[in-house]
Amino acid sequence: MVPDDTFSMKPHAICLPFPAQSHIGAMLNLAKLLHHRGLCITFVNTEFNHRRLLEAGGPSFLDDLPVGFQFVAIPDGLPPSQANATQNLASLCESAWHLMGAPICTLIGDLNGREDSVSGFPPVSCIVADATMTLSADIASEKYGIPLVNLYTISACAMLAFRYLPKLKEKGLMPPNVCLDTKIDWIPGMMNMRIRDMPTMDGTMDPDDIILNFSAAIQARFDKGIATIIHTVEPLEVDVLNALSSMAAIPVYAVGPFQLLIDRNLENENRLKHIGSNLWKEDTDCLQWLDSQKPESVLYINFGSIAFLTSQQLIEFAMGIANSSHPFLWIIRPDLVKGDAAILPLEFNETTKGRAFISEWCPQEEVLNHPSVGGFLTHCGWNSTLETLTAGVPMLCWPFMGDQRTICKYTCSDWEVGLEIGSDVKRDEVERVVKELMEREKGKQMKRRAMEWKQIVFEATSEHGSSSINLDKIVSKIISNK
Repeated sequence: MVPDDTFSMKPHAICLPFPAQSHIGAMLNLAKLLHHRGLCITFVNTEFNHRRLLEAGGPSFLDDLPVGFQFVAIPDGLPPSQANATQNLASLCESAWHLMGAPICTLIGDLNGREDSVSGFPPVSCIVADATMTLSADIASEKYGIPLVNLYTISACAMLAFRYLPKLKEKGLMPPNVCLDTKIDWIPGMMNMRIRDMPTMDGTMDPDDIILNFSAAIQARFDKGIATIIHTVEPLEVDVLNALSSMAAIPVYAVGPFQLLIDRNLENENRLKHIGSNLWKEDTDCLQWLDSQKPESVLYINFGSIAFLTSQQLIEFAMGIANSSHPFLWIIRPDLVKGDAAILPLEFNETTKGRAFISEWCPQEEVLNHPSVGGFLTHCGWNSTLETLTAGVPMLCWPFMGDQRTICKYTCSDWEVGLEIGSDVKRDEVERVVKELMEREKGKQMKRRAMEWKQIVFEATSEHGSSSINLDKIVSKIISNK
């Protein structure tokens, strides 16, 4: 389709996600919303992830995109890795920190050089970058004089906790030198925090850890740019958001959940609405299986895209789930067990015959909103948590790394919709918490609370809700800085 006469006058944002599943999904949803508000969008994947998206989505995945929306790919500077597996997180951080600045600059130069062609986009007028990409995006922003908008795909509570990790180091409170139950009462906006509730990386708080240092470098440039977007809902994290706003020299906007805003604003006929971001091929047969189950009877289990289990943890989870006697839908990625195949015990297969559906990947939001799903065993990734709150589903929480410990604390203690499973997974504990969630009064209380949050989230995405208002403010700011 040929652009109309006003096309060259539109603001043009390039969207730079961190090259991991949940980050790509959040940025793509924000890109859809910005496009719906009138911006031209260039969505930037790494070559590795772009290939995976095409393989998962099929040959027609990117056909018939609307005018003003395009996908492009740039190199990540990393050695080749397994075609259908999560890349090493430390390597991705190295790439985002040191290797992608030059390719981003080259891309913007190429895009601006093509602006006069018939099918070309307007010159790039804004960079919307995942906060973990801003160390590279800054280079392009300064070179071309293009304003930068930061997107934090983590929760506000985790974002604030990350900002105070250097203080832990200064105070000598980094494990293993301190009890994990030591209270932290000096972070504004955060109540009843302990050392164990602070973010960790790959199960460690080693002060020399490369990923922790990468996180510190990101936090050090918190005030760069023209605005910061946090993918959250104002009423959910109001105290933390107020604390963050008081620290920031630039506006901080809570906008979310992105998917719910898309569902409520984009017409079904819009091709862009239905383009997904999954790096694994979705198995939709699970939805038909859910149709055959009783209401709120199924436990959904998914540890996300970057969490890994040991073989023993897989066995303990499996037997605990089997012994609970509840039907379940379990997503087991091909690379879920680090360095080994995900092999389930024969006893598990025999015990769960007729009440189990196991797949490599699924359309998670459709699963969470299915009436047969009564609970979610999750790693507490923020996208998964926000999707679960939107669906009104209570959770069992097994945080793996990064922001997930902080999100787990808020899910269980502050929002009262979760039960935590200890890091040292034991089948008896898994069986106990599954039964508590699915059968007992505690689970019913969590369900009621989850439904209350569902209503609050829904109201925030209404025409006059906080998320809709903040999205309009962001678009106005981008246009005014064009």
